[in-house]
Amino acid sequence: MSSQRWCLVQFVENNRAEPSIGVLADGKVSRAPQPLSGRTLLEVFDRWEEFTPLLQNLQLSALEVAPDADLIAPLTYPRKILCAGANYYGHAQEMGTQRPDSDGEPFFFLKPPTTTVVSAHDDVRLPDNADVDWEAELAVVIGTGGRDIDERTALEHVAGYTVANDLSARGRFPRKDAVLPPFGWDWFQHKAFDGSCPLGPGIVPSWQIGDPHDLTLRLTVNGEIKQEASTADMVITVPRLIAAASRVLTLEPGDIILTGTPAGVGMPHKTFLHVGDLVVTEIDGIGRLENRMVAS
Repeated sequence: MSSQRWCLVQFVENNRAEPSIGVLADGKVSRAPQPLSGRTLLEVFDRWEEFTPLLQNLQLSALEVAPDADLIAPLTYPRKILCAGANYYGHAQEMGTQRPDSDGEPFFFLKPPTTTVVSAHDDVRLPDNADVDWEAELAVVIGTGGRDIDERTALEHVAGYTVANDLSARGRFPRKDAVLPPFGWDWFQHKAFDGSCPLGPGIVPSWQIGDPHDLTLRLTVNGEIKQEASTADMVITVPRLIAAASRVLTLEPGDIILTGTPAGVGMPHKTFLHVGDLVVTEIDGIGRLENRMVAS
């Protein structure tokens, strides 16, 4: 097993539309081993148990460099994106909510995969009149699916981890024209706009991450630190999130669970993103996103 940390990526080159799988290490993209050639990463996760030994014994020095690789989103596309809300103590406090109960059930919502996911370096088109906010998050990628997964073995279902930014259209969240109180909050407009889930740059295999609750998240806007916290502040842990989600629906290979965001979002200060802003989202040991906000 290589001692150097690396991640699985997808890339295109020479104006070809078909993605290839690569290995990103020290800023250099190499072609994945031949058994992964001609596949997408989603197809690899469909056979994750089969390919795990190959990847665990990967020799980076034996891989061919892809000098013209242009990274795209690491998954095109996840089957599902489940997002955990109010899952950091600091974020709940800044939003003025009650202190969450770590023994309670998580709150999930969904993002549509094929239109929200963009790559680590894609521009994001800001929707009009939306007050778009940032949310740095650790994303969990499922390798082995299942239903009613036991919390004690839930981490065995994880293929790896990546970085996400759960961009949120705050101004579109409240609905003044709601026909009933349950319709007073519009999660669809709030969370589903195109490009609202920058993801990547790649997926770090789970065996390279000792403890997903001992990672530092950081987000800056135009170089100014907005969020900096540890995943140790997570209310409901990764195994509990996986177990809870699997009680509601069947988790499938390539599904992504966004685990919540720490304190430091713009909403409490009514500070939102503008055209031209550069948002950098990073998690130590996992990766870095750099997304420019542009006009719709």
